[in-house]
Amino acid sequence: MQLLNRLVCLSVLWIPSLRGSAQTDSIDRQPLSIGEVHTIHSDILQEDRILNIYTPEGFDTLQNLPVIYLLDGSINEDFIHVCGLVQFFHLMYGMPPCIVVGIANVDRKRDFTFHTDLAELTDKYPTVGHSEPFIRFLSEELQPYVREQFNTGDTNMLIGQSLGGLLATEILLKQPDLFTHYFIVSPSLWWDNESLQRRFAELSTTLQNKHLFIFISVGKDEDRIMVREARTLHKQLRSLHGNKLDLYYHPMSGENHATVLHSSLYEGLKILFPYQE
Repeated sequence: MQLLNRLVCLSVLWIPSLRGSAQTDSIDRQPLSIGEVHTIHSDILQEDRILNIYTPEGFDTLQNLPVIYLLDGSINEDFIHVCGLVQFFHLMYGMPPCIVVGIANVDRKRDFTFHTDLAELTDKYPTVGHSEPFIRFLSEELQPYVREQFNTGDTNMLIGQSLGGLLATEILLKQPDLFTHYFIVSPSLWWDNESLQRRFAELSTTLQNKHLFIFISVGKDEDRIMVREARTLHKQLRSLHGNKLDLYYHPMSGENHATVLHSSLYEGLKILFPYQE
């Protein structure tokens, strides 16, 4: 009798477990996707590069789509949270549907920095100083590829933070027509003893009569040199004669070098796309 009671108890316990298993098996699971991953080969860089690409709903039927090029655009870097901002501003602020091209890193110190002879930098970071071929990759390979794949327009935005902000500043001064909008966040302008800013008068002639949107930001809680250099860049750009730049500078309260990007982009996008009832 005791054995029979035990078998009855076990059978009672077993039936719900089967029911739970059946319920789990009946759940319809689908992958959650916000875009595509493209791997392209760069002849200039002599390597494959991974692109994480966010496409808005119905993108294949839309024309003249703006493109946001995101440095540090790996999945485990800034791609996902920036895509979230873009979607939010489209839903709530009237931002047009945009494509986001996240450029995954291979060697950001190599790609985002220009040449330096400072041994303290080259000894510590032996691969640095190759921004020139990376900029050629952006101009001659990446942008044409994106234009071939999607129905893009004339609006091309660049987002760069830290060393990415250094690269964005270099592009702005040397090849400003590559992009129409520049989000330069906490730029590492200390690089090479601030040589990019010391060459500003020489390089900034490229900006004469340019209609560009430039948003510069830095966290108020960052190192003083970061705050000083971002402020100096803004003053230098503002001082240009015949300035037609749409220029903004936002020091971000309560933000440091690690946290400043998201809130900075939020503020910058609010300027571009103010909320309307």
